[in-house]
Amino acid sequence: MQKRDATCAVIGAGDYIGAEIAKKFAAEGFTVFAGRRNGEKLEPLVKEVEASGGTIFARSLDARKEDEVTAFLHDADRHAPLDICIFNVGANVNFPILETTDRVFRKVWEMACWAGFVSGREAARLMLPRGQGNIFFTGATASLRGGSGYAAFASAKFGLRAVAQAMARELGPKNIHVAHLIIDAGVDTAWVRERREKLWGKEALDNPDLLMPPASVAASYWQLYQQPKSAWTFELEIRPFGEKW
Repeated sequence: MQKRDATCAVIGAGDYIGAEIAKKFAAEGFTVFAGRRNGEKLEPLVKEVEASGGTIFARSLDARKEDEVTAFLHDADRHAPLDICIFNVGANVNFPILETTDRVFRKVWEMACWAGFVSGREAARLMLPRGQGNIFFTGATASLRGGSGYAAFASAKFGLRAVAQAMARELGPKNIHVAHLIIDAGVDTAWVRERREKLWGKEALDNPDLLMPPASVAASYWQLYQQPKSAWTFELEIRPFGEKW
């Protein structure tokens, strides 16, 4: 692998999508900064990346706290110039509207929208003086429509999409590529499999083409990163070929 003088920061480096993003960009020679709540859970990822010859730093990070996000990104930038910031915080919950408490609604908004705004803004502050960079956001089907039981999640994802769109229009002319990736499918995780089996029975897992492999999401981010600035994509929708839409 050819080592790059550049850092990729992954905010929301969970066990599936976030981990695959970290592994992909580490394999491409980036110094990776991976942040998540309960940072000790990143230990297996760190061992895997380092065993493959990559460079990765793991940090405990609550993306809802502005000071922690700022410190995380500045720490990343000190190791090598921050070239990519990927905001990948989830917050997917389902509650009937009468069971959606103020606390749930506010917490989901803080995690999926407010935290994305802070992450994007702080990344831009580091990238703009150099006149280049990439800021990517993970969206979902809920970024485009509100489903039954998803008032909190959809409103937050709608908001994140709006933040990303506004940033893209403002920062694009300044050579900062801002993109929003809509994952229009269930992602192949233990939680999704358990939920599908509970709702629809074991037969719901029979078709492997209905779930999005986390590595495919990472590959899509790599595709976005490689785009020439003469043909930048703001919004990319991805779904397995077996998914109805």
